[in-house]
This record gives sequence, structure tokens and C-alpha cells, in this order.
Amino acid sequence: MDATLLHEGFHMTPIFFLLSVTPEVVVGPKQHSLYRRDKASSMASKLSTCFLSHGWGGLDCKLSNERFLAPSFRLLPASCKMRHRNFGSQQRRQQTKKVSSDQHPTNSHFQSNGVEDIESENASVDGVSSLSQETAPDDVDVDSCIDIEHINDNALKHLNVSEEMKPLGINVKSGEQLSSFQLKDLVGMIRNAEKNILLLNQARVHALQDLGKILSEKDALQGEINILEMRLAETNARIKVAAQEKIHAEILEEQLVNLRNELSHMGAAEGSGLDMHENWNKALDGVHSLGEELRLLRTENLSLKDDILALKKELSHVQKTDERVVTLEKDRLFFESGLKELEFKLVASQEDVSELSTLKFECKNLWDRVENLQVLLDRATDQADQAILVLQQNLDLRKKVDMLEESLEEVNVYKLSSEKMQQYNSLMQQKIKLLEERLDRSDEEILSYVKSYQESIKEFQDTLNSLKEESKRRALNEPVDDMPWDFWSRLLLIIDGWLLEKKISVNNAKLLREMVWKRDGRIRDAYMVCRDKNEHEAVTIFLKLTSSQKSSRLHIIHIAAEMAPVAKVGGLGDVVTGLSRALQRKGHLVEIVLPKYDCMQYDCARDIRVLDMELESYFDGQLFKNKVWVGTVEGLPVYFIEPQHPSKFFWRGKFYGEHDDFKRFSYFSRAALELLLQSGKKPDIIHCHDWQTAFVAPLYWDLYAPKGLDSARICFTCHNFEYQGYAPASELASCGLDVHHLNRPDRMQDNSGHDRVNPVKGAIVFSNIVTTVSPTYAQEVRTSEGGRGLHLTLNSHSKKFIGILNGIDSDAWNPATDVFLKSQYSANDLQGKAENKEALRKHLGLASADTRQPMVGCITRLVPQKGIHLIRHAIYRTLELGGQFVLLGSSPVPHIQVEFEGIANHFKGDDNIRLILKYDESLSHLIYAASDMFIIPSMFEPCGLTQMIAMRYGSIPIARKTGGLNDSVFDVDDDTIPLQFRNGYTFLNPDEQGLNGALDRALNHYKTNKESWEQLVKKDMNIDFSWESSASQYEELYEKSVAKARAAIHV
Repeated sequence: MDATLLHEGFHMTPIFFLLSVTPEVVVGPKQHSLYRRDKASSMASKLSTCFLSHGWGGLDCKLSNERFLAPSFRLLPASCKMRHRNFGSQQRRQQTKKVSSDQHPTNSHFQSNGVEDIESENASVDGVSSLSQETAPDDVDVDSCIDIEHINDNALKHLNVSEEMKPLGINVKSGEQLSSFQLKDLVGMIRNAEKNILLLNQARVHALQDLGKILSEKDALQGEINILEMRLAETNARIKVAAQEKIHAEILEEQLVNLRNELSHMGAAEGSGLDMHENWNKALDGVHSLGEELRLLRTENLSLKDDILALKKELSHVQKTDERVVTLEKDRLFFESGLKELEFKLVASQEDVSELSTLKFECKNLWDRVENLQVLLDRATDQADQAILVLQQNLDLRKKVDMLEESLEEVNVYKLSSEKMQQYNSLMQQKIKLLEERLDRSDEEILSYVKSYQESIKEFQDTLNSLKEESKRRALNEPVDDMPWDFWSRLLLIIDGWLLEKKISVNNAKLLREMVWKRDGRIRDAYMVCRDKNEHEAVTIFLKLTSSQKSSRLHIIHIAAEMAPVAKVGGLGDVVTGLSRALQRKGHLVEIVLPKYDCMQYDCARDIRVLDMELESYFDGQLFKNKVWVGTVEGLPVYFIEPQHPSKFFWRGKFYGEHDDFKRFSYFSRAALELLLQSGKKPDIIHCHDWQTAFVAPLYWDLYAPKGLDSARICFTCHNFEYQGYAPASELASCGLDVHHLNRPDRMQDNSGHDRVNPVKGAIVFSNIVTTVSPTYAQEVRTSEGGRGLHLTLNSHSKKFIGILNGIDSDAWNPATDVFLKSQYSANDLQGKAENKEALRKHLGLASADTRQPMVGCITRLVPQKGIHLIRHAIYRTLELGGQFVLLGSSPVPHIQVEFEGIANHFKGDDNIRLILKYDESLSHLIYAASDMFIIPSMFEPCGLTQMIAMRYGSIPIARKTGGLNDSVFDVDDDTIPLQFRNGYTFLNPDEQGLNGALDRALNHYKTNKESWEQLVKKDMNIDFSWESSASQYEELYEKSVAKARAAIHV
């Protein structure tokens, strides 16, 4: 028997009714028909009472136009089927009638509709469908369906639905939110759900009891089957004995016939005739008795066959009962899963209730605020009306005063007019005489003017012609601004590719580069013309454009280990890209040479391709081949060098941190210079960065300047003197440098050890220009505390050492266009900043009741340089002062990471502190925009971009006075600094007292003077931290160095 329930119109978790039928085994053919009748009656009665015994006697909910507040599930029609023996249609009608008479009639009924889906998701519940009666032909053994046509109306109490749920209809497709319902209705719904769960638990218990009964009956039935099998074996033995006796009787009959024939021939001649007759009669009697016994055995045999057939039918019925037991077990498991799901939904509903209570409280507070604001608005409206009346009165009085003043002026005019008329007449007569005299002179002057005019026309025509010719010449030389930088970079790479592939000469390549450099319209037009031509024709067209004009712009090549965004680890990549783009916008030709890492962001490079050339470079006493790739990054032409070295220098899955980094980057530095030499480039400036490319300076002057690569001046920038790349002196020989020549105190020998070399020191000694990333940091590294052992070297080369403050990418960090923000904003409209603050609070689960509660942000790497002990103290101090604190960052130092994970767990339940111990680019933008102030308590900071980005987004910096922080953040309370430069809060001592002073002043300013704070925010957002100013300083350094070199050549 299988049982399923479909409730049409009910959107709730399915409820399965488990019906049990206990079969009984009756031995023998006579009792079998009686068993079938009793069994059918028993099954019908059990089905009719199943719902009543399990608490579902009547599911007539009568919920017209009511809907359950629960997740929408489509339920299948209920169909309760029991397999019966074959019996007549008259008997089935009697059984059905019997079942119907035991139940109370009602308007609601169950109806079997197969497994069709209920399409109406918002339909009201009008009743419960009935089970339709299924019939089958009398001559076929089918599955009979017992109809349940009447359900008790009083059973509504078992599936109680509160009247409070009537207005709580759910449209499943529209997906209305739970928050739109009243709390009272939701509580009622939860109570009814709990009652329904209780009913389901009871049904589960009853179902388990029925299942136990079925299993016990199955065991009993199995015992009877075993007894029947034993009887069947005995019967088979008896049948075999009977068969043997039958064979023996047949043999006796044959002997009797033979004996009878012999007696008929012998006759009366023999004396024993009478005895033979008697023997004949005895034998005949024995034959008759054997025949009778054989008939009885046949009759018993037929009876046993009928019993065997009946037993076989009973055995098949038992097997079907086992199948029904398996089906019931599956239904029980499915019922348990439905019950667990309902319990989960109850827990979710309780959570929604708690959330609704919070929302209700917030709504009440907001409503109170709205009422207060309405009162204030009414007062302001009354005051405005009074002011308008006063203003109108003032305007009326002003008009009257103006009319009186005009009348007074007219009176004065009339008074003076009579006296002036006389004087005027005399003056007019004198003027007439003078005019007559001037008229005569003017006639003479006009004649002379006519002559000079005719001469000036001729001069003007000549000048116009010359200007036209000059304009044509300038048009050829003026840069074209209608093409993107990607176009010019790609064109430059095409020319360099032709040169490296030996398709054009060095001189022609130089001239074509200069035309690209100047963005000459002729080379743009030539490129457009030859787009559809083959390479040979394109080269021919480009060679026709060569000229001997000299350019005053600089050719700058950066050799670096990083470039954002294609290969970025820290600030170095941002500096290389930002400075190069700013110099490119100033009209200079800028190119970059990078290693080709396997872990680069290749999707950030456009038009990347490998050149058809072989670049060989020296290393470890032999030549190694290199592949050269070209592409554009952020509109800049970039060369990627891929070494074909067995050690796979740049196929390690990371940029730095390998045991042979010294060899990796010394190899790259020499290969980069080899590329410049073989490509015939004549750069004005070669700019190398940090220790990874510091080898360029000594390599250039010792090896490549003598080979002809001698046009450039070397600029070296150290972004952090903490990292200097020390190595044993012997390793310097791998790239071809003379160890004996360079391992000297005045060259590359490290100041703290005679047996090792320092690449940074070598770059300082051999470069023409040495820079670092801020003026204050430049002063700090010239001391013994900040120089990390290089202070003496820097002081001896102080004339060429300078600090230039880095800039930021003002396009990437722009709150007016930032796609990571919920709402863009600017200094003229700060509404979006408040919206981002609310969005961050919601995202991180922070308290949002007080919109004016200050938020302190911090985005940093958790390393000792960044002042982690002060960051930790700032978290607790901000909480004491009633603020919120958000930290984003992680630490490469395990014990620091573990420490801050402990702090994060400690404040896990606090809705004012959040520590996100990882880096998330999109979240960093949102934190900058949402924070009211930003804390940067570094122990030392070469430059720092955090404070610049924070001010760009209107977050006031709280920074320690060190390095670049001291050059970009100026205390608002420092009277020694001009007012227009004050933009944040600073402290000097790296301790808790110093931090407390700055943090307390900032929070107090925010809370007590809103207008002044907003003015400070707007001023910070308007500060220009772009690369334009920094690029101008680098441009000036480049030009001075190049001019000095050219002057030395001419001398």
C-alpha cells in the first residue's frame, strides 16, 4: 500500500499520512475466501479511522480567502490505495458504503488528482479535496482505492490557523518581505506552526507504532509459512508413496488378467478348479480394495494441490506486504526530513521576529525624530513668513525713498539749468570756430592717411602670406591630440620591432621615434594609409617620412621590477605607472622594461606579442637567450624580458622572496641594458628603482657605455632603505661586473661588512641623480638611525640626493567616479559620504542608530614599521571615546596575525569594532569613503599613500610626524603653519600619550563643531595630490642633468 497526500490550495510543507494494513494468513482453500472478505473489511475500516486516530479526523479548515504565511510548496493530491484480492463489484460497493457510513458528512473532501502540480499560488483555501473512488473491472485483479468522502468538521482544532493570519497573504511570485507584516500577526503564525509541528510529531509516533505492528505480524506470518512448507514436504512424500503403490497395483492387475486367462484354458479337468475359483475371488477383492485406496489417494492429491496453490497465493501476498513495509519506511524517512525542515523554518521565523522588533524600535525613534523635525519646520516656516512680511515692508519704503530722491534731483537740475544755458551758448560758439579750424587741418591729414593706408595694406598682405606659410609649417609640427596614448605606444613598439628585426636602420628608427614622440600628424596618417598593406609596403611608406628635425623632448626608460597593475606588490608599482603617465602627458617619450613573470596580470596588458628576434645576454660565463615581448599597459609601451635560463628565474609563481633573488635581478638588469644596446635606443634618462634594478648603474658605466650606449644619465630612486639586497661579493661576478674593482669602500662594498656588496650603495655611487620618496625621509636617512648603514654614503653624495613626494592616481582614487562606492560624491556635495558610511555599517554589522557617531578607519600591513602597538591602542581608545573603529589588513608575521585575530574574536560581539584581517580592494574604497578620520601611526614612513587617499575621500588623517607623513599632513592646531595648509592631526612621540592627544582632539572637533569639520573635509578633498607636481620636479631634475652632460660634451 502506498499513501501520499495532496492538499490543493495549501502552500505549506507536505504532510504524509501513513496507513497500515496487517495481512493475516489462513491455511487451506476453504478458509481462504473468508480471509479475503474479512481482510478487505478490516483494511477499509482501518483506512476510515486512520485520520481520526492520528489527529486528522477532519481537515476541513474552512479558510475561505485565507492564506498560510509559510514558504510556498506545491503538494501532490492525496491518494490512499490498498491492494486487495479479486472480488466482485457488489462487494466493493458494500465496503465503500460501510466506510462512508462511519464518517460524518461535510462539504470538504479529498480528491485524487494523480500527481498534477497546483498552478495557482495565491488561491484561497476553500476546503480539503476528497479521495475519488477508483474502480476496476470485476474480472481483473487491480489496486482498489478506498474513498474517504467525509471528514469530521470538528477536526479543525488539530490544524488550527489563527484569525490573525487573515491579512497576512503572501504572493509567492512578488516575493514580499517579512518586514511588511505586523509583529502580532507573525507571533500568531509561529504559534500555529508550533501546534502543527506537535501534530506532526504525534502522527510520526503513531506511524512508528503501526510499522512495529506490521513487522510483528510479518514475523508471525513467516512462522506459519515455515509450518506450511513442512506440511508441503510431508504431502510430497505421501504422494511419492502413493505413486509407488499405484505402480504396484497396476502390476497386480496385469498378473490377475494373466491368471484369469490361464484358468479359462485349464477347465474342470484339473482337480484344483474349485480352489482356483476361490483364489480368484480373493484376488478380485484385493484388487477392488487397492482400486478404492488408489481413488482415495487421488482425491487427497487433488486436495493437496489446491492447498499448495492457495499457499503460493498467500506467499505472493506476503511478498507484496514486504514491499509495502519498505514503502512505509521510505515515507517515514521523508516525513522526518519534512519535520526537520519545518523546525528550521520555525527558527528562521523566530530570528525574523527579533529583527522585526529591532526595526519597530528604530521606526519608533525615526517617527519621533520626524515629529520633532516637523515642529522645527513649522517654527521655521512661521519665522520665514514674518521675515517675508518685514522684507516686503522694507522694499515698499525703499521705493518711496527712491522716488523722493529722484524728485529732489529734478528740482536741482531745473535750478541749475538756467545758469548753465548761458555759459553753454558761449562755449558752443568757441567750439564752432575750433571745429572749423580742425576741419581744415583734418582734410590735409586724411590725404596723408590714405597714402599710408595704401602702404599698410601692402604690408598686411605680405604679412598674411608669411603667416599662412608659417601656419602650414606649424601644422606639420604640432602634436596630434585626437589619438589615445595606446595608439602612439603601439606605433612606437612597431618601429622598435622593425629595428630589432633588422627591417630599418638605427637612424631611420630614431627619426621615426621622434615623429611618434612629437605625435606628428604625418606618421598618424601614414599608419592609417598602410593598415591594409603588407609589412614591406608599410615600412616603405614610413621611411618616406624620415626627416632631420631635432626634438627638445626627453626619452626616458624605466627599468623596474614592478608596474601597476600588471605586476604589483607594493607602492613601487604605483610609482612607476603614475610617474610614467604624468611624464608622458608632458610630452616626453616614456618606456618601461620589466621581467616577464609567470604570475603577472596578463589581462591588464594590451596587444602583447613576442618579437621575432633573439636577445643574448651574458651570465655566469656564458650567453643565454631571452625572449622579448612587447605590449601596452595603461597606455605606456612596455618590454617584457623572458630569460631562457635553466633556473627559470621568473617562473616561480611569485615576484620576490626567492633564495636567489640577487642572481635573478642582476641577470634581468644586464638583459635590460642589452636590449637597449641591440635595439639602437639612445635614451636621455635611464631610471632604475630599488635594489632589484640598482645593478643598472654600475653595469651601464662599466660595461655598456664603452660599447656605445652612452647617451643616458642614470637616475636611481630608493623607495625604502630598509631593503638593500646584500649578498656575498663573489655573486657580483655572475652578471659580468669586476668584483675586485667594485668591492671597495668607495663603491659597492657594504659599510657593515667587507665580504659583501650592497646594490643600493652601488646605485648611489654610480648614478647621476639619486632620489627618495619624500623630503623628510631624505633628511631622516642621512642620520645613523634612519640610514640603515648608508648615512655616510648619502652624506658624501648629498649634492645629487633629493627627496620628491610621491603622488597618487587621481583617476583611480576619485570619489566622484569610484565604481566601488554605493554613492559617488564630491567636495561640493557630501551627501554621498554619509550614504557610504551607512552602507559600510550595514555591510559589517556595525551599530547605525547614531548617524553622527564618529568612525575611525585604518588600512595597512600589520608589520612593526606601521606602529602596530599604537594601532592596537587606538582600537580601545576609540571605543572609550564613543567612536567606531574599522581595520582592514593582514600581517606576514605569524605572531602578529594571531594577536590581531585574538582582538577580532574579543570584539566579535561588539557592534562598534570590526577587524577584517585580509586585503579586499573593493572594501578598501568603501572604508576610505565611509570613515570620518584615518589613523596612520607609523614608526617610519618613506612616503605613504594612505593619508593622501584618505584626504581625497574626505577622511581626516591622524598621523605621526615622520617621513612622507610629515610632508603631507599638517596639524590644524599648529599656529606655525599657514592656515591654508592645515589639514589633519599629528603627533611626534611614538607612544600612547602622543596618539591620545591627536585622537582626542580629532574626535572632540568632530563632535562639537560640525560646520568647521565639514569645511576641513572639503579643504582636504580639494588638495591636489596627483602626480603632476611630482612629475614636474622629476622633469626639472632630468633636464638639468641632461643639459649638464651636453654642455660637458661641447666643452
